[in-house]
Amino acid sequence: MEIMIRPFQPKDQIAAQNLILAGLEEHWGTLDPGKNPDLDDIARAYGDGRFLVAEWEGEIVGTGALLLDDRGYGRIVRMSVAQEKRQQGIASAILNELCRFARQSGCTHLTLETTATWTNAIQFYLRHDFTITHYTDGNVYFRRNLPANSP
Repeated sequence: MEIMIRPFQPKDQIAAQNLILAGLEEHWGTLDPGKNPDLDDIARAYGDGRFLVAEWEGEIVGTGALLLDDRGYGRIVRMSVAQEKRQQGIASAILNELCRFARQSGCTHLTLETTATWTNAIQFYLRHDFTITHYTDGNVYFRRNLPANSP
């Protein structure tokens, strides 16, 4: 069965929330759920943007979201793939779909941030045409231009 990338539905709430929190706990070794209030109601928190899930055999195995602003910028957040499903193109498929949606929504630039010690994530974004703009407080900030005719 193939991976299906689709918009978040309310029935995905628990699975998507658990997937993201598991990835954070895996990376940090501990978890403070209070630092992630947007995950308590994903439909509400991301209702003005786009929250995608990757589904495989009925299971949510990946997530990614796009927040839109009114200046032509979009911000990529909540990219996460289940540990056992990494390196299979799921994150790339989610990111490509978010970029396509961003262009359709009139975005000309995308931004995102990740932790400076999260080297796999940094390399992933660099491979997907994001460039590092700066480092602040242990985070790496990226930008990608979205020409109208780009993939």
